[in-house]
Amino acid sequence: MSAAPIRFGIVGSGWRAEFFVRLARALPERLAVAGVVTRSADRADRVAAEWGVPTFRTVDELCGTAPEFVIPSVPWEVTPHVVQELVEHGTPVLAETPPAPDMQGLGRLWDAVGAAKRQGGGALVQVAEQYTLMPGHAARLALVRRGVIGEVSSVQVSSTHMYHAMSLIRHTLGVGFGPSTVTARAFTAPLADPLTPTGWTDDLTPKDAVTTLALLDFGAARTALYDFTDNQWWNPLRARRIVVRGSLGEIVDDAVVRMADPRTPVESALTRRRTGTDLNLEGSEVHHISFDGDVVWRNEYVGASLSEDDLAVVDLLCRTGAWVRDAGPEPYPLADGCQDHLLALACEESARTGTPVTTTVQPWAGS
Repeated sequence: MSAAPIRFGIVGSGWRAEFFVRLARALPERLAVAGVVTRSADRADRVAAEWGVPTFRTVDELCGTAPEFVIPSVPWEVTPHVVQELVEHGTPVLAETPPAPDMQGLGRLWDAVGAAKRQGGGALVQVAEQYTLMPGHAARLALVRRGVIGEVSSVQVSSTHMYHAMSLIRHTLGVGFGPSTVTARAFTAPLADPLTPTGWTDDLTPKDAVTTLALLDFGAARTALYDFTDNQWWNPLRARRIVVRGSLGEIVDDAVVRMADPRTPVESALTRRRTGTDLNLEGSEVHHISFDGDVVWRNEYVGASLSEDDLAVVDLLCRTGAWVRDAGPEPYPLADGCQDHLLALACEESARTGTPVTTTVQPWAGS
């Protein structure tokens, strides 16, 4: 890749758009914001003053600056329209998740832009799905792909919601675009909610919280369990966990069990090197994750002091930049984003109706 920072644009000026701008500021040698499209002149003035980036009122104006790719960071129902407008300009797109709000929207979006390709190769529209790049998940996927626990047959995800969880499930099992059967239920129980995205509530009064449990059967002895409770990302009273089971062992969070020989089961750990504790003055961040002395994930952005979620998003942005410069593979094609949301919608429908939902092969399966 060129030493020049990757220049990307953003359509939208909400909290998520600010998230991308903040990461570009943290790594100015790698990332630069070409501009932000806002709906009003007043908002444009505030964004320019507070974020320190150029602003535009239209997609046309932004594309006129030749950004290397553009992120539509707008409400779900608006995303397909912005994606199509960008594709008409021939601009590579990194669409926020999900790329459309419902099955009808996914179908229409695919019909409109699914065949659009970059001159250098790959679908013109990619999706900003970062969860497989988060350090812990990336380390577990590295072990799975090395065959450490044999052939993977099941995964249990109780961590994040819907399409993000479906991405983890599909990539851990190696599931593509085939049919599946989804059986889900929703249960309500009291739960205190002391921390939300807006901060601490100072209220420990239990309130109704919905837990969705879904069993996904992909055939060929491959299954998944999805388990998510309202606000599980933030609520400190609910942990996050992942279980990956294979023919020769299993991974439970950061613990790995497998056979050293026919009579010797052994357990190892995925171990983070995290700095900034006690008298360590290297800064507060994770440097790498190792397994039996072998580094299986490494922080390529040491010095920026980023959280693990930030690291995943930065990695996605840089991978997208490498791809548009013909220096790397597609980061996350639209077809995968559509399939993730298809499965998420099936979970919601089954939980709502109380009956199993069978998904069928969609047009994007042949991409």
